[in-house]
Amino acid sequence: MLESDFFKEIKSYVFQLTKNQLSSQVVYHNFNHTVNVVNAVNEIALAENVTEEDLEILLITAWFHDTGFINSFEKHEEKSKKIAKDYLEAINFSEEKINKVLSCIDATKMPQNPKNKLEEIICDADLYHLGTDTFFEKANLLRSEWELLCNKHLTDIEWFTENEQFLSNHKYFTNYAFNKLNSNKTANWLKVKKDLKKTIAKSEDSNIKSNSKKELLKLKKDKIERPERGIETLFRVTLKNHIKLSDIADTKANILLSVSAIILSIALSTLFPKLDKADNYYLIYPTMLFLFVSVVTMIFSILSTRPKVTSGTFTKKDVEDRKVNLLFFGNFHKMPLEDFQVGMTELMNDRDYLYKSLMKDLYFLGIVLDKKYRLLRIAYNIFMIGIIASVITFIIAFQLMKNS
Repeated sequence: MLESDFFKEIKSYVFQLTKNQLSSQVVYHNFNHTVNVVNAVNEIALAENVTEEDLEILLITAWFHDTGFINSFEKHEEKSKKIAKDYLEAINFSEEKINKVLSCIDATKMPQNPKNKLEEIICDADLYHLGTDTFFEKANLLRSEWELLCNKHLTDIEWFTENEQFLSNHKYFTNYAFNKLNSNKTANWLKVKKDLKKTIAKSEDSNIKSNSKKELLKLKKDKIERPERGIETLFRVTLKNHIKLSDIADTKANILLSVSAIILSIALSTLFPKLDKADNYYLIYPTMLFLFVSVVTMIFSILSTRPKVTSGTFTKKDVEDRKVNLLFFGNFHKMPLEDFQVGMTELMNDRDYLYKSLMKDLYFLGIVLDKKYRLLRIAYNIFMIGIIASVITFIIAFQLMKNS
């Protein structure tokens, strides 16, 4: 019967209808699904020994039952009925048979509730895939169709739950479908239940890890955002920079001291022995200026590096009044260990006292650095100007000696 001219014309009509008007988003309820349902109807109907007239009704229903998807997903059965009715009336199909076709199309609505043998067959054919190995492939197509066509997005847990409930509530109505498909449908149902349990367990593990990660990130964030961390970083970096600047100043002072000492030793060993001769009288003033500049430079260089240590004692009252900075060795180097430990304990237990002590340490380091660099600047200026003046004096002295 499927190869008759009548059904070839119906097949061609449905094919052109879906080809030209069905949305590409309908990835499950398309022409392929219709062909599968038609073949399933033919198989079940022949196995159930239905009459040729009833088989004709079933095959027409199978070809038209999802044509309503060309308009929309919602109430597609009603639209399928209208398309089928218009087509059948156009070819003068009997009204009685048309009503049977429409009744069978109605039976495919979910949840299925067939009222006669024909409706049972079309219902079983429409969900034939539930008991086959293609179930999961078809199910994924249906899920994609829901997302594309209905904007219905389900999580994996929601999807497996819906499939599990659907399979557990579904039953095949005809004896043939039940005997052939039910055992495989049960296997698919158990597979879905297994996948659901795995997905739930995986989700719970993921949530635990996610919550742990969030808590860890929150702890790290809280730790980073604590004011103490920023303050500690501020003091650490600033104190480190001050100490580095102090080292640089000491290095520069040592350079000046070394150069001045070398110049002084050369002058004493080379120029001084020549000054006792009457012919070298013109060298006296330039040499004296040269030596004076070197000595003064050395003095200021030494002053810039000379350490200053305070008394090294403090009283308990000083600690109580927060007047002593226990972070500088010059304030405690003469104190007994017990008194120093008491003072440090007090310092560590009082955050304000600790920060103020760090501030004092930073402040007085800045004062020392200011003095170092001021004296060092003076030393460099004296050395630079003195060397220039000494050279000029030597040139003038040589010129005067030549003219005389």
